[in-house]
This record gives sequence, structure tokens and C-alpha cells, in this order.
Amino acid sequence: MATWRRDGRVTALQRLGCAGLAGALSLSLTAPLELLTVLAQVGTWHCRRGLRGAGHSLCRAEGVRALWKGNLTACLRLFPYSALQLAASRRLVILFTDELGHISHWRAIMAGSLAGMVATIVTYPTDVIKTRLIVQNRLEPSYEGILHAFYKIYHQEGLLALYRGVSPAILGAVPFSAGSFFVYINLDKIWREPIVHFTPLQNFINGCVAAGVAQTLSFPFETVKRKMQAQSPWLPHYGAVDVHFTGMADCFRQTVKNKGVLGLWSGLTPSLLKLTPGVDQSLQPQELRELKLLRRENFERRKSALEN
Repeated sequence: MATWRRDGRVTALQRLGCAGLAGALSLSLTAPLELLTVLAQVGTWHCRRGLRGAGHSLCRAEGVRALWKGNLTACLRLFPYSALQLAASRRLVILFTDELGHISHWRAIMAGSLAGMVATIVTYPTDVIKTRLIVQNRLEPSYEGILHAFYKIYHQEGLLALYRGVSPAILGAVPFSAGSFFVYINLDKIWREPIVHFTPLQNFINGCVAAGVAQTLSFPFETVKRKMQAQSPWLPHYGAVDVHFTGMADCFRQTVKNKGVLGLWSGLTPSLLKLTPGVDQSLQPQELRELKLLRRENFERRKSALEN
């Protein structure tokens, strides 16, 4: 498992900036795959001839630049999302660590999942805007940009529309965590050697496998989330969603009824192709002990100051 290590050469702000720039570059390079994933999940007309045909149809209808629709929103969302996730993850890791500075894989994964939930909820409106920008026609847009989309959705559909689909987004964290946990508890059996002896290449493969399994298990919730984000009576063709529904449960039901069970996994292939293993923000036992000692020293210092 990859590990965060403190580096005295850069500040926390510089480290966050570097991570943000790297993430933005990664998002920009894989934006066409993300777009194809969203279009397949929503079920727009582009995907009737498969994913490759969807790309060709979109380029012919809206131009090559259409492959990067919504990418600016995704890049701008990355910075607050990463900052919130990192801050929440550090707090939760320390909270879940015992007095000896040890933390289990399950607790570390739970800390990361809860931190992801916090960041997801706070930045969720930007995810809705990204989906709306992707499904609209670039040449005949309903929204002229990010701020116009936010303003128009808020005034036409209300504040709750900016959080449409947040329930499956949160529920999807459960199978995602379970999938990650299943992979990590079996790593020593897969490689037939202790985890502490893993090479960087093995850790990279572990991250890819864990992320792939976790994403596959949680993908139906992601699909329903995208359909709920896109569906709107204010958009042409009702947001181009392939099924019509009244809520999360009905969206699951209508998708299975009209598209079959596998319809919940539409778009999984490009999603896995753009998959990169996430950087684990957990700390090794020694680093966790240092944080525990530092927190204890600060507490004792404040206590003695109050007594004096």
C-alpha cells in the first residue's frame, strides 16, 4: 500500500498545489474516456452504436473539442475536493489510530471512504454541473458556462437540484470500501509474501486491482447518480436520459426493466481504461506514532499552561 511521507522541502500548500496540477493534467488526458463513460451511463443517443461509435458521432456532430466537455469543471473541482479529502482523511486516520500508533487496513480504508464522502457532499454541485455540460449539445448549449449553469439550475430547478443523485453517490461508498478491503486483506495470499516486502511495482499493481474491483462493485450507484444528475424537464429531450424515473429506487428499477441488469454497468470499460490507483493517505506505524506523540505533547503543553 502506498504511503504518504512528510517532506520538509515543500510546504503543505505547495504539496497540495503539485497534487492538484498533476490531477488536472491526468483529468485532461483522460477527459475523452470520462466523457464516454458519462454518456454511456446517461444513455444518450451517441452510444447506440457502441463506445467507439459514440466518439465518432460526437465528433461529427459537435467537433473534436466536444470530447473535453465538462473537463474544466472537473479540474476546478479537483482542488477543493482534494483539500477537503486530505484534511478529513488525516483527521480520521488519527482518530482511528490506537494509542500505540497502529491502524488496520479496514480502518484506514474506512477513514479514506468517510473523507471521500465529506469531500463529495461539499463539492457535489460542481459534479452535477459537469454532467449537465457533458450531456448538452456544445453547438446549441443550454448552459453557456459553469457559472451560468449554476445560476440557471438554481433558479429553474431549485437548490436541491444541485444535489440530485447525492444519495447513490454516498451509498456507492459502501461497496467501494468493501471491494478495496477484500483486495487488500488478500494481498499476501496473492503475492505469497508479506505485505512489508512489496516492491513499488507490486504496490502500483495492488492499487490498480483494488481500484478496479472497488469501482466495478460501486458502478451501478455511479450510473444511477449520472442519470439522476442529467434528467431535467428544463433540458432538451429531458436531459437525453434513456429511461424516465421518479427517484433513486425507481431509476434502478427502470434501468433494469428497460436495459437489463448489465445496463447498470454501461460505460464501465472506458471508466476502467482511465483508472489510476489513488494515492493512499494513510501513514505507516512510525509516522502515526509520531503524530500521536505530537498530539499528546501539545495537549500536555496546553494543560500545563492552563494550570500555570
